[in-house]
Amino acid sequence: MKTTNRKLREEELHQVEARYQAILNAIPDAMFCISRDGEYLDFNSECITKEIIGKSLWDILPDNVAVIKQEAIAKTLAANTLQVCEYQLSTPLGIRDYQARLVKSGENEVLAIVRDITEPKQTEIALQSLAEKFSKAFRCSPDPITISTLQEGRYIEVNDSFVQLSGYQPSEVLGRTALELDLWVNPSDRTNLLQQLQNQGAIRNQEIRFRKKSGEVILVQVAAEVIELDGIPCLLAISRDTTERQQTEELLRLSSQRDRLLAKTLMRIRQSLNLDEILQNTVTEVRQFLQADRVFIALNDSRDLFKMIAESVDPQYPSVLNWKKKDQTLVQELRTKLLTDQVRVVEDITQITVSPQLAALYQQFQTKASLAVPIMLGKELFGALIANSCAKPRHWQAIEIDLLQQLSQQLAIAIEQAQLYQKLEQLNNNLERQVEERTAQLQQKMQELQEINQVKDVLLHAVSHDLRTTVMGNLMVLKNLLNSQEMRGQGGHEGHEGQGRQGGHGGQGSSVSLLSSLSSTNSQSPIPNSQSPIPVPHSIIERMIQGNDRQLRMIDSLLEIHSTEVEGITLNQEIIKFNIFIREVIKNVEPMLRQNQSQLKTLVARDLPLISADAVKLHKIFVNLFTYILQSNPPGLDLQLTAKVEADMIRCSIKINGTQMSKLECDRLFELYVHDPQARFSTGIGLKMYLSRQIIKAHGGEIGVESYRKRGVIFWFTLPLAMKQKI
Repeated sequence: MKTTNRKLREEELHQVEARYQAILNAIPDAMFCISRDGEYLDFNSECITKEIIGKSLWDILPDNVAVIKQEAIAKTLAANTLQVCEYQLSTPLGIRDYQARLVKSGENEVLAIVRDITEPKQTEIALQSLAEKFSKAFRCSPDPITISTLQEGRYIEVNDSFVQLSGYQPSEVLGRTALELDLWVNPSDRTNLLQQLQNQGAIRNQEIRFRKKSGEVILVQVAAEVIELDGIPCLLAISRDTTERQQTEELLRLSSQRDRLLAKTLMRIRQSLNLDEILQNTVTEVRQFLQADRVFIALNDSRDLFKMIAESVDPQYPSVLNWKKKDQTLVQELRTKLLTDQVRVVEDITQITVSPQLAALYQQFQTKASLAVPIMLGKELFGALIANSCAKPRHWQAIEIDLLQQLSQQLAIAIEQAQLYQKLEQLNNNLERQVEERTAQLQQKMQELQEINQVKDVLLHAVSHDLRTTVMGNLMVLKNLLNSQEMRGQGGHEGHEGQGRQGGHGGQGSSVSLLSSLSSTNSQSPIPNSQSPIPVPHSIIERMIQGNDRQLRMIDSLLEIHSTEVEGITLNQEIIKFNIFIREVIKNVEPMLRQNQSQLKTLVARDLPLISADAVKLHKIFVNLFTYILQSNPPGLDLQLTAKVEADMIRCSIKINGTQMSKLECDRLFELYVHDPQARFSTGIGLKMYLSRQIIKAHGGEIGVESYRKRGVIFWFTLPLAMKQKI
């Protein structure tokens, strides 16, 4: 029985050992049995060789680690409690962190379980670093940050920025809710935030109105997420004060709107002279911009009252347009305040001191706040642009005050412009009346002038024809006289001796009796024999004939000029080859050139384009030019005739080396005026030069003369080219 019991106990012991061995094998940590002196007695790790058995801690471990373990062994054996120590070892994988847990396993030995804790250690360090960073970020963030319970909203933690923004100290906030502190201007905003958190998981840039401890309401932008602290759902919220940014944006919007309103008003003033329309549109748009209850323009009337000339008002408040109370004291008070203050800003009429009359006026029109700027014409007060708040007191912003000031200046311009326009209109009416009177007078004078011109035309035509008839008669007589003289001269050779005896003028065969010649040519008017004959030299008769010829040509020119002035110049145009036409002209003027001992050089190309011109009148122009040139200069001239194409025109020039001309002479050569009796040419050729210009202008060309000190005098005219065609 004893043997059987012993075997049973041995089997149970083997089973227990096997069970503990299986447990030890399943533990991943290394296990060592170490004596009190630090000697390795046993181990279970496959990574450690059996050579460590019997060696001490100082043989296997670095001295510093051996010391740590020896101290832990001593404490474990002395206190018979679990001891934990941590240390680092250098391995092929680098520095590793280890944790040794020691328990007493015998009277003088301990069991040490060693675990590699490198990864958990690094994780812990990282978490500690992260926590430290979060704490610093939380404390130092320029944006307010709060942590509150999700369910109730009680503050767990707030940072310094939140304290500065809210005005509350941490002791006043922690443990309380935002609703208890009255931070939410609209409590429903928190409900909306929680709803968004539930639906979206986070909140980004949600704007809410936030009330500070001072009562000031600001606009903040909130971002929030749900976090867990010790298993409790919490709300991490970051806020940013956007009040200044919103005010800046609002200011920019108002500034832009103000600039558009000013530009629109200025454009309206420039484009319209209707003052009533300008003023009414201005008060309407200003009230819309200011969101005011009333905006109006008051005129400073000279009769001790203010006249309201334009108004825009909310229908629920009384209109001021019909207010015409004549109160000299009240009006003077209003004028003084406008002129003294320049800009009168009243944000709450209950906070200012005014006269009873002005207080009654505010009460009559339900005015709670007022903004007024004067409208000045120079140094004179014309009126005022006024905005009222009737519902409640109001803070007037600087940009709103600036708008009214600038508009008052523009309105002053519009009013002054309208006044000037009224004066101008009055002057125009007076001028129109004067113009009508003057027009009637001019029409009467024109009628008189027309009648005078008709008389002049009749007189010119009649006198010219009478003069022409007389001159032609004189020419006939003179030519007959000259012919008679020549005939007597031919027969005088036979009776030369007798003539000499009778007349005592044997050498005067060149004279003839004027009376006898007249009687011989006019048998109807006999000359009495009692009258003595008048002898006339041959040269005098020739000069008389030449003078009558000039008079006849001048009369013809006058008649031609009169005809062109009344009827215009009629051209019989034809296609002309200019170089061939020039040769014909030169043939006709050659006798004139020879008589004046002048030489003409022609430089005219054969391939000049065609022109369309009146050949007869064009020929007359050349004759007139050559006649003027030869009459105005001494004999022996050198002339050069050229023609070339310039800008779709033929330019014909006659260059001479004759007498220089002044600028005045050049400018007036082709004008119609009475020439100086001492001029180098006759009035007759002057008329022909004027006719030449009229003919050239009728062709569409120009004519002129230029005088140069070294290059001589150049007469020129231009003619347009004709369409290319064969002739």
